[in-house]
Amino acid sequence: MKLKLMMTGLLGLMSVAAFAQKGELNNAKDKYEKFTVEQQSKFTLTQAASDIQDAKTSIDKASVNDKTASLPLTYALKGAIYSSLALKDTVPATSLPNFKIADDALAKAKSLDSAKNENKAMIHAAYLNLAQYKFDEGRAEYSGKKYDLAYQSFGYYNNIVQDTTSTWVTGLAAANQGDKDPKYYKYAIDNYSKLVKTNYSKNPGIYMDMSSIYLSMKDTADAFRITDEGVTKFPGNNDLREREIQIGLQTGKQDQLVSKIQDAITANPNKKELYYYDGLTYSQISDAFAAKAKATKNNPTEKARLRQLRADNDVKAADALKKAVAIDASYYDATLTLGYVLLNPGLDEYNAANQLPTDKQKEFEAAMAKAKADLEIAKPYLQKAVDLNPKSIDALTNLKAYYLVEQDMVNANKIQKQIEALGGN
Repeated sequence: MKLKLMMTGLLGLMSVAAFAQKGELNNAKDKYEKFTVEQQSKFTLTQAASDIQDAKTSIDKASVNDKTASLPLTYALKGAIYSSLALKDTVPATSLPNFKIADDALAKAKSLDSAKNENKAMIHAAYLNLAQYKFDEGRAEYSGKKYDLAYQSFGYYNNIVQDTTSTWVTGLAAANQGDKDPKYYKYAIDNYSKLVKTNYSKNPGIYMDMSSIYLSMKDTADAFRITDEGVTKFPGNNDLREREIQIGLQTGKQDQLVSKIQDAITANPNKKELYYYDGLTYSQISDAFAAKAKATKNNPTEKARLRQLRADNDVKAADALKKAVAIDASYYDATLTLGYVLLNPGLDEYNAANQLPTDKQKEFEAAMAKAKADLEIAKPYLQKAVDLNPKSIDALTNLKAYYLVEQDMVNANKIQKQIEALGGN
């Protein structure tokens, strides 16, 4: 009988001990749940601060108790409580340790959670706290131009939130760090590539940024490809159209650009830059035919054909450029190119006249008269380009060519001195 009484007493003590062990965990849960409600009202913030500290005290005890330390709920609660403490603390020296404790606890909680995901909601809420913590940290790092650190912080945030904004800020930080460390350009492209597959409202700008990144990487093929993709998706976006045209001109895709530029003009017929790009494209096509004609030997028919194609494209270029300067008479780039395009026929005729045999005097005189007449058409634009930009060596060189054909050596020499003063030859 005495033994039975002793066993009964022992079992009673064991039950009380087990209750005490579970009591700390239950208290931590109770205080945490109260805190989540209280923190939403300014009238209960003081109580919320007290309850989260009580929750911390209880979860710390539960975490070192053999009976509760390894329970999934213990890890989930620890992650939730410490993530809340980290988010509330604005001092990195004290908030970061809490962040790390929460992060480790949540990783363990996820691995231990049952197939029923009993703690899923608590774990998710805690991770959102850590995501917000990292977003705030990343924002401060970005403002301080610590883009590599901001990329890491935003990356953590993005892994949890996984929305368009989180992907954008992660890519943005990487793009800025790419200017210092080019390997980050790829990270930016990876994030932006995910964005353009969504309906993100800022995708036209993302396509622009991607093309800029590719250009920084000296990858003109992908720069043109991604811009073309952007134009296809957003045909009304004139910035993307202009970017595509600019890259196309830089990379020798003039033939592909003609129809694209015409589409852009149809979409925005009053934009002077589009007519300039149109004229510049035809001008570069003209130059390509001129180079082919010059390289063609012993085939007069083919040479004549190529020269005619050059002349045809010069006409198209001039027509487009005249529309640009009609919109803006002080548009330097268009005026310079227009003068150059109109100068070409006169220079070609002048050079051809000088190649005539000496017994072809009448033909020579007729050709020179035609050359000078065509050059007079170009002169106003040649002079206007110089007026608009007196320090442009290109504009001065074009005007000098006019005076040389006119055999006006006074003005030709005067312009040559201006060119030399600017560092030209």
